Amino acid sequence: MPYRAPISDYEVLFRHVVGFDHIAATEKFSDASEDVVSAILTEAGKLSEEVMAPLQRPGDLEPARLENGVMRTSPGYADGWKAIAEGGWVGMSGDPEYGGMGLPMTLTTAVNEMMSAACLSLQLAPLMTQGQIEALEHHASDELKALYLPKMMSGEWAGTMNLTEAGAGSDVGALTTKAEANGDGTYSVTGQKIFISWGDNDFTENVCHLVLARLPDGVPGTKGISLFLVPKFLPDENGNPGVANDLKVVSVEHKMGLHGSPTCVMQYDGAKGWLVGEEHGGMAAMFTMMNNARLGVGGQGVGAAEGAYQHALAYAMERKQGKTPSGTIVDHADVRRMLMGMRADTFAARAIMLANAAAIDMANATGDAEWKARAALLTPICKAFGTETGIRVAETGVQVHGGMGFVEETGAAQYYRDVRVTAIYEGTNGVQAMDLVARKMMDGGEAASRLLDEIEDHAEQARATMPNLAGPVWEATESLRETTEWIVAQSDMNARFAGAVPYLHAFARVLGAHYHLKAALTDPGGPRFKLARYYINALLPEHTGLLVQVQNGADDLYALSAEELAA
Repeated sequence: MPYRAPISDYEVLFRHVVGFDHIAATEKFSDASEDVVSAILTEAGKLSEEVMAPLQRPGDLEPARLENGVMRTSPGYADGWKAIAEGGWVGMSGDPEYGGMGLPMTLTTAVNEMMSAACLSLQLAPLMTQGQIEALEHHASDELKALYLPKMMSGEWAGTMNLTEAGAGSDVGALTTKAEANGDGTYSVTGQKIFISWGDNDFTENVCHLVLARLPDGVPGTKGISLFLVPKFLPDENGNPGVANDLKVVSVEHKMGLHGSPTCVMQYDGAKGWLVGEEHGGMAAMFTMMNNARLGVGGQGVGAAEGAYQHALAYAMERKQGKTPSGTIVDHADVRRMLMGMRADTFAARAIMLANAAAIDMANATGDAEWKARAALLTPICKAFGTETGIRVAETGVQVHGGMGFVEETGAAQYYRDVRVTAIYEGTNGVQAMDLVARKMMDGGEAASRLLDEIEDHAEQARATMPNLAGPVWEATESLRETTEWIVAQSDMNARFAGAVPYLHAFARVLGAHYHLKAALTDPGGPRFKLARYYINALLPEHTGLLVQVQNGADDLYALSAEELAA
């Protein structure tokens, strides 16, 4: 069964679950009418189904390669990028002043997820460019905006993010890349960066790198880091790509998955760059891009889950084995258990992702501090749960295929191989969980408490029509509230960190139940009600064991010494 864009899920989520009507009611997004949204989802679905999905396997079988210093991308990727660019999909949420559509991030997120399901390796290219667009919009000078943003919105130029170095991964402040002023407003950037997604390509006129580096007077750690825009080709007096800059791709990593996406080691040898934001303010500017990317990566996980689910479902409905009503394995109880779990979790992760994007839109449209806090709270949950869902669903998809899932020709394993890195890049999921229990709780848990209030209020209202679903949701939320209060009360940060991952997943379980309940209320007795019933009865109860882990603290984690672990 070829990939089919889940348009109906989006329409239900937009109209009844994440409150898109509130976004469209703002002055900033008043053009995002229901008709416009429907048309965009339909066209993006066609692009994903007809253009990108056919590139999924070719990109895996014929990876991007570096040939005599020239990047050669996978077959069909150039045409795929052209279709994305010409459709205006790169600049969907970009500022109209520079050629963007100015559409809500919620809509862009839905489109990106469809593209991820169709071909994750190629979708990573516009995602990186969108992140750079947002960083430049917020932090670049007017001159840089005027030159670079229109080219990036149109897809003529592409963007990347250069943070990681061999000795500076999650500890970004340990970087050694340096920048020195040239005396003319430009800087010379020298150093090496690793794990640079789409560090080069053969289908855009220019590739623009956002590079973190330290100025001579930059203090150690993250507070001394600045951000620089370093293009592959230096723009000439007309703004067109001119002479080559002093940078190059040293090598391309041979990865477990995402073969169509070149992951590069980048070398900068006094390359000319322009400061983005304030001196020593690089992390603030980069985090604008990273938060965008974390939402996007969560969406990549959801997309991979959708693709893997559809792939597994098609196999289950065709594979004949045993005596069942249909004659196929789809009627076996264990296969049905896997498929129901895959679909229910994918819907939950998608709802969390869109709720996160909706909070970002409301914050941008209103400037309201509570919406900003909601967006910040949901970002690590969206990223971590979305990607873990992608991994879990893709792995289950292999299991549904049985022995054939271990055979590459079926394509089932590719979803797992491609999505596995999403739990690692843009901040590992452990880092996301630590962020949730630390930075996101610096308000004393107020943002979390407001969200839990909303969930409980909704569950109370739903008791009148769906008591068997609403009751467990309310009770789980109250348990989550008690654990949140326990976390806030912990002055020992390591005690918080020890339970951070189970806490994040318990929070996601409760959020997923809340959004499933909302969807069920639109479809009493129908498919969405049945899916919600499965999620709330079978998956929500996991929160109990997770919350027990949270309050265990760190003692048991350190009960064995390092030497005893190795014994």
